[in-house]
Amino acid sequence: MPSSTPLDDRDDLAATSGRGGGLSPSAVGTGLLVALVGYASSVAVVIQGLSAVGADTGQITSALVAVGFSMGLAAILLATHQRKPISVAWTTPGMALLAATGPVAGGFPAAVGAFLTVAGLVMLTGLWTSLGRWIAAIPKPLANAMLAGILLKLCLAPFAAIQQAPGLGLLVLAVWAVVGRVNRLYAVPAAVAVALGAMALNPPVAGGLPADLWPGLTLVTPVFTWEALVGIALPLFVVTMASQNIPGLAVLATFGYTPRVPPLFLATGAFSALSAPFGAPTVNLAAITAAMCAGPDADPRPERRWQAAVVGGLGYIALAALAAVTATLVMRSPPILIEAVAGLALLGAFGGALLGAVQTEEERVPALVTLLVTASGLSFFGVGSAFWGLLFGGAMHALNRWNPRKAAR
Repeated sequence: MPSSTPLDDRDDLAATSGRGGGLSPSAVGTGLLVALVGYASSVAVVIQGLSAVGADTGQITSALVAVGFSMGLAAILLATHQRKPISVAWTTPGMALLAATGPVAGGFPAAVGAFLTVAGLVMLTGLWTSLGRWIAAIPKPLANAMLAGILLKLCLAPFAAIQQAPGLGLLVLAVWAVVGRVNRLYAVPAAVAVALGAMALNPPVAGGLPADLWPGLTLVTPVFTWEALVGIALPLFVVTMASQNIPGLAVLATFGYTPRVPPLFLATGAFSALSAPFGAPTVNLAAITAAMCAGPDADPRPERRWQAAVVGGLGYIALAALAAVTATLVMRSPPILIEAVAGLALLGAFGGALLGAVQTEEERVPALVTLLVTASGLSFFGVGSAFWGLLFGGAMHALNRWNPRKAAR
């Protein structure tokens, strides 16, 4: 059960004074689990998204290294400074957006330009609270519907994999289902482990690991195109705010934590901007792993749970060392298997987004329009379907709210 004890700024003084001091073993264990679950459950989504917008294996390796350090350092800084279990993650729904968008004019450098733009917008949200209110003002059913439309194609992939590679597809799906019956937290990591084992034994990969397993950084000069700004940056910013940052804050509030918000956006935006030239996608507040860090399993005493977020950050930095092996295995394996693992990782997010989209009857039709347009892959002028889905759904929402009698007065 969430803790009902609010931790306001007065509690920060108590926490920093050393009350119940010392390293919490349960917080360390939870932090390590956070890093493992956060990385293994969605790394395939990240690789799939980066590959879709034109990144090669070296650039993906660089991106994984940079984003690992970015979200790790951001979590350590924020959790230590505010003494609250503030967990940071990469934008998994945003990477699903990239996978659905596909190649963009200007190639991967244009996508990097979009990453920098999103980082700047996130920082601007921390400085200019009105922008954050505008994002929060987007009707939640429409935001959820856009996210569900983005995730739909990937969530169908596990079942498409059964047709294309019956043995491996069924094995991955069976492991996910059986392990999930015992412990849902381990279901996706177990499926990832099976998929990686199959990838390692795949003939194109076997004996083909890079000679230098230590990953390196590759600098990508950003290019700014209006197609990438409108088709990637704006939808990515909306998805990051609506499906990551705002829910992340809500999860912390559920457990009684009310961190100062502007520093959160300034820090995650700044780290995203610093890592973007190396191909790294945006980092943001986490929701699922935030619940793990903020819950009683991290420590019975709420004032010590921030340590779990710090250990999780250290774990992300350590996992960055595996970037070269991970990128090589995934990139040289059948794409459908990668998509299947990514789809399993996103089923929970898809279900939550779908429920949020259709729950309110008066918003159901605008939300369904948003979902279907987004899932259709509709594209005009190089702008992807996520933007058009939100635009069409927003028009339906406005039409439903329009009262001709009031307009005539």
